[in-house]
Amino acid sequence: MKLEILTKNDNLEIQNTIISKIKELINYKNLEPGDKLPSERMLSEKFEVSRSNVRDAIQKLEFYGLLKSIPQSGTFVANIGVVAMNGMIEDILRLESPDFKSLVETRILLELKTVRLAALRRTDEDLKNIKNTLDAYKEKVLSGEDAVQEDLLFHLAIAKASGNSTLNTFMLTITPQIIMNFEKYHVCDKRLSVIGIQEHTEIYEAIKKQDPVLAKQKMKDHFSVLYQYCYNIKSQ
Repeated sequence: MKLEILTKNDNLEIQNTIISKIKELINYKNLEPGDKLPSERMLSEKFEVSRSNVRDAIQKLEFYGLLKSIPQSGTFVANIGVVAMNGMIEDILRLESPDFKSLVETRILLELKTVRLAALRRTDEDLKNIKNTLDAYKEKVLSGEDAVQEDLLFHLAIAKASGNSTLNTFMLTITPQIIMNFEKYHVCDKRLSVIGIQEHTEIYEAIKKQDPVLAKQKMKDHFSVLYQYCYNIKSQ
């Protein structure tokens, strides 16, 4: 299993233009909560962009709860007021791609919570999934291969085991950008990767024992080097 590395920045400008036009359409048509947007095909023709670009923009607005797509029915305006929607869209358009330090800080905050919840809530199936990703990471590292994706899959398995769909979604959202930055800054060198085997194993064992305090501490220890490392990187 591999994670696809998505280059979201490539079409950010187009995406934001489409979002602005969707906002104008909602205001111009006086669409109310629950009203249906035109189809992707119609929007792509109206905005003179590809359907995939329209789909990406709609998915982004869905992520922030401003639109809701229903299979076989279409895309609908969410149940919030027009004033709130306009304000939120303006905030979304001002969002910048997070720098590496921000991603690391966000990831650490999320994972200290997910690992604690995973220790409390994990099922036998969750434990099996975490162990499988740990074994895959270990195999790659010991063979001298790059294991960045296997590393992140281990942490995503823990997020899934937390039983919190929102935290899991946040992790899935930031993971592609984390992978690209890890590769860009060569964060996971061989020495750290070998150390990571032991640290991952200790995290896994704490989750297996269902000890949330120990699991959180082991995750904190695991991130200590990464946290220090990110502050030594100048924004590029």
